[in-house]
Amino acid sequence: MNPVIINIAYILSSALFILGIKMLGKADTARKGNLVSSAGMLIAIVFTLFDRKILDTADAASWELLIGGLLVGTVAGLIAAKKVKMTSMPEMVALLNGFGGLASLLVGWVEFHFDGVAGIEISLFTKVSVIATILIGGLTFTGSVYAWGKLSGKISGKAKVFGGQKILNASIAIALVLVSVIFCIVNGWGAGYAVMAAAIILSLALGVFAVMPIGGGDMPVVISLLNSLSGLAASAAGFVIQNNVLIVAGCLVGASGVILTVIMCKAMNRTLYNVLFSGFGSSAQKAGDEVSGEMKAVSVDDAYYVLEAAQNVVIIPGYGMAVAQAQHAVKELGELLEKNGAQVQYAIHPVAGRMPGHMNVLLAEADVPYEQLREMADVNPIMETVDVAIVIGANDVVNPAAAQDSSSPIYGMPIIEAYKARTVFCLKRGQGAGFSGLVNKLFFMPNTRMIYGDAKTTITELVAKFKDK
Repeated sequence: MNPVIINIAYILSSALFILGIKMLGKADTARKGNLVSSAGMLIAIVFTLFDRKILDTADAASWELLIGGLLVGTVAGLIAAKKVKMTSMPEMVALLNGFGGLASLLVGWVEFHFDGVAGIEISLFTKVSVIATILIGGLTFTGSVYAWGKLSGKISGKAKVFGGQKILNASIAIALVLVSVIFCIVNGWGAGYAVMAAAIILSLALGVFAVMPIGGGDMPVVISLLNSLSGLAASAAGFVIQNNVLIVAGCLVGASGVILTVIMCKAMNRTLYNVLFSGFGSSAQKAGDEVSGEMKAVSVDDAYYVLEAAQNVVIIPGYGMAVAQAQHAVKELGELLEKNGAQVQYAIHPVAGRMPGHMNVLLAEADVPYEQLREMADVNPIMETVDVAIVIGANDVVNPAAAQDSSSPIYGMPIIEAYKARTVFCLKRGQGAGFSGLVNKLFFMPNTRMIYGDAKTTITELVAKFKDK
C-alpha cells in the first residue's frame, strides 16, 4: 500500500485519539469518546498490518494466527464488558494497564530477538528503545498485577513495609540502570541477549517491590501512574518498530496519566514521592489519631423523618456505594427528595473510590444529572447551610482529622467538609476503619448518626418510606 495513504490513516487515527480523549472529559460525551477512540485504534491496527506488509505476505498459518488473535481478544473483551461489575472496574483497569505494559515488553524482546536471528545490525537507537520498552513495560506489568491483587482483595490492601526496603528498591533500580547501560554498549547479539534477560527480571521485580509499600488508600494515584507508564511503554515500543501512530498514542496516554496523577496528589495534599515511599497505612493508629466518644446509631425510620424535613441535602458517595451497587437506589432517593421540596447535590471527591473518577462513572451509570455533581471546592463553602449530608461508604475523604488533627497521617489533605452540615448520616456496614486503616473522626461527632447495614438496603428502605408517604 502507498506509504502516503498509510501516513494519512495514521494522522486520522491520531486525531480520533485526541478527539476521543477530549470527549471523555464530560459525562454526556464520554461514551461517544470511547467509541471514537476505539475507531481510531481499529484504523491504526488495520493500516499497521499493511505498513508492516503482514497482509501482503501472509500465508495460511499467518491468517490463522491473525484471525485467532482477533477472535480471542474480541471474546475476552465482550466477556469483560458484560461480566465485570462496576465495583471491579478499578482492578480491571489495573489489569489492562499491566497487560499493556507486558505487550510493550514483548514487542521490544521480539524485535531484538528476530533482528539478531536474521543477522540485522542493531543500532544504538534501537537498543535504547528496546531497553526502555522492557524497563517500563516490565515494571508496569508486575506493579499493575500487584495493584490488582490489593484492589481485588487477593492481597492485603495495607502497605507492606520491612526493614531495608528502600535500600533494596534503590539497589534494584540502580542495578537496572547499570544493566540498561551495558545492554546499549555491549557488542555481540548473544551477550546483549543475556543482559536483556537480566533487565527483564530486574524490571519485573522492581514492579512488585515498588507497589508493595503503597497502601490501599493511595491506589487511585498508583492506578493513574501505572496508566501513564503503560502509555510510555507503548510509545517506546513505537520507537522500536518505527510506528508513528503507536508513538503518538503512547504519548497521549502517558501525558494524560501524568496530569491525572498530579491532580490526584494535589487532591490529597501529598507529593508523589510521599505516596510512593512513605508506606502510608502500614502502621496501626497512632496515639494522636485516637478518638473519644462513641458512634451513635439511628434507625431508618428516624432518618426518614429528618430527611423529610430537610430542604438542602448533599450526598457524598464512596466505595461503600460501589460495593453495595447502590447508585440506582441513590438516584431514586435523590429524585424523591427533590419532589419533597429539597435541593439535592452530589459532592464528589477526586480520590473517592478505588480509581480516578470512580464515583462519577457509577452515578453516570445511574443517569444522575451531571449538573447535580459538585466538586469539593464548590460544595464546601455551602456545607454549613446543608440540612443533611449523607455519607455512603466514604471514609478518608470526609475525615475531619485531615483539617483538625496535626498528628494524623492525612493532616492537610483537602476533604469534603461534611462535618459542618447540621446533620450527618453515615451509611456503613460496621464499625471498622476504612481502606487506609484510619478511624474516621466524623463518626464520633455530635451531629453524626450512623446507619448500619448494606447501603443499598438502607437507601431502598428510605425510598419505600417516601413512596408510602
